[in-house]
Amino acid sequence: MVTAEEVRALAVTLPRTEVHVIRDRVKFRIKSIVYLAFSRDETTIGFGFPKEERAALVEAEPDKFFLPPRGDMRYNWVCARLDALDHDEMEELVIDAWRMCVPKRLAADFLGIPFVRATPRRR
Repeated sequence: MVTAEEVRALAVTLPRTEVHVIRDRVKFRIKSIVYLAFSRDETTIGFGFPKEERAALVEAEPDKFFLPPRGDMRYNWVCARLDALDHDEMEELVIDAWRMCVPKRLAADFLGIPFVRATPRRR
């Protein structure tokens, strides 16, 4: 079981992360892009996740993951119950959501993986 404090402790270590309280909800963002948010009671989190993969995630583990409210379906977003996540899974979800919002080079440097440019630069 994961606690809100564990999620916070990880998120604040990620480069360029800003923490904001908006409408009584703690949100983590890069500039204006929110990549992680707690529910008001901090029992669930919403996080950045590819739209095309979220239905499969929710269908595979509906006791753990659920779709966001209808108004948020236009975003790359899915939600999870904290008490159903283990620490390694939470860490992977939070870091992957953060990686969706930062430059690829920054993510590679932070995670200690080689950065490979997708297309070569023109000279």
